Amino acid sequence: MKKIVSGIQSTNSLTLGNYLGALKNFVELQNDNQMFIFIADMHSITVEFDPKTLKDNRRSVACMYAACGLDFDKNVVFYQSSVLPHTQLGYILTCHSYMGELSRMTQFKDKSLKVNANGTTNIPTGLFVYPTLMAADILLYDADIVPVGKDQKQHIELTRDIALRMNKKYRTDLFKVPEMYSVKVGEKIMDLVDPTIKMSKSSSNPKGTIFLLEDIESIRKKIMQAKTDSLNIVKYDVENQPGISNLMVIYAAITKKNYNEIEKDFENKNYGVFKKEVADVVVDFISSVQQKYNEYWNGNEIDIKLKNNSIKANEIASKKISLVHEVLGLEK
Repeated sequence: MKKIVSGIQSTNSLTLGNYLGALKNFVELQNDNQMFIFIADMHSITVEFDPKTLKDNRRSVACMYAACGLDFDKNVVFYQSSVLPHTQLGYILTCHSYMGELSRMTQFKDKSLKVNANGTTNIPTGLFVYPTLMAADILLYDADIVPVGKDQKQHIELTRDIALRMNKKYRTDLFKVPEMYSVKVGEKIMDLVDPTIKMSKSSSNPKGTIFLLEDIESIRKKIMQAKTDSLNIVKYDVENQPGISNLMVIYAAITKKNYNEIEKDFENKNYGVFKKEVADVVVDFISSVQQKYNEYWNGNEIDIKLKNNSIKANEIASKKISLVHEVLGLEK
């Protein structure tokens, strides 16, 4: 049985991209692995935030985890902030990383540009050292595997580099060096308006993003209005047909059909027919998720399980941070 560690930020409502690129993987992997899945609320304060909104969002993410099928009894699901060793180890790893490698992180560059676009030059330091906290999230639990999308692979490579660096420096097997797990279909869902960029919770144009808590008719409308092309052929061709290819990725991930099957099913049919089918499939899925979500949101079952799981996570993480302190000469 492998140990798997991952989490999703609690900023805004989760998107269809979050589900297909991450949460769906968690659910599929949970039966045969030991899963540590957290709500990344500490990562959520690396940018401007409102405390009341953050509080609601973090609980919302937890309820969405459960609504999508993540088992809180089988897995250790918890708030990142409820386990202090995450930030303790994050600082220690920051002291073992370099300015150069952190400044090369693509996500830091992209998010810095977004911060500047909002009219400020004050880029939070937390945004810069985000990858070392992410590395701590992973190394704290001796993860064997980390499920990642394309945009996070660079961070996992850094995590591996830091683990190897510290193991060599202190002549110990202090950290297990994790492997990356990547799903082929659905690992990166693109924007419906601009299929050259990733679907994002913080997109400047909300018409390009499908939120899991969004009004059902709004979701259907967005899919029907998704940007395609003039070829009117349902074919997977990211370079020449990025819009229709993105819709095919979404459809394939939910129906589990491959691209050849989809192309055959919609041969000689126009984009309108295909879009309607995609919309029907997405709406059926999200309607079911929303029903379950509302049940969790209106109850207290999730809150109780989160508290119990944070105790489990703290027991494991505390042992690891104590070992790290001992190796570094910081023990009590």
